[in-house]
Amino acid sequence: MGNKLKVFIVEDELLIRDTLRNLLVKFEEEYQVIYAGEASDGEIALSMIQEIKPDILLTDIKMPFMDGLTLAKYAKELFPWIRVVIISGFQDFNYLQESISIGVEGYLTKPIHPDDLSEVIDRIKKNRAKKLLEQSAPKQ
Repeated sequence: MGNKLKVFIVEDELLIRDTLRNLLVKFEEEYQVIYAGEASDGEIALSMIQEIKPDILLTDIKMPFMDGLTLAKYAKELFPWIRVVIISGFQDFNYLQESISIGVEGYLTKPIHPDDLSEVIDRIKKNRAKKLLEQSAPKQ
């Protein structure tokens, strides 16, 4: 597996989960990502990500039991390095604002367009590489 980023999907709609999984498999080589698992709601996801420790969390905002923003907060507390991408059925300013305050890396609207997903993954990879470079640079 090496240096591939593990991506975990949380989405209550099966069709969208399937689409995201298929896109991740398609992007695996080009973007150095790997599909790491999926859950249909935030509560199930939270226990799964504690074991899987993904690098990227793709989560729907509106789900039963635990919504995506709550999940994102918990995930970031557990794993400060995790990158969260919110998926929403609509552009909602309040959700967008809260997403920003949590430190979400991206906000995708349904239906998910492959170019939008690849753009977010690419940006996360570039930001991560930049941070690693800054951390390894000798301190003056």
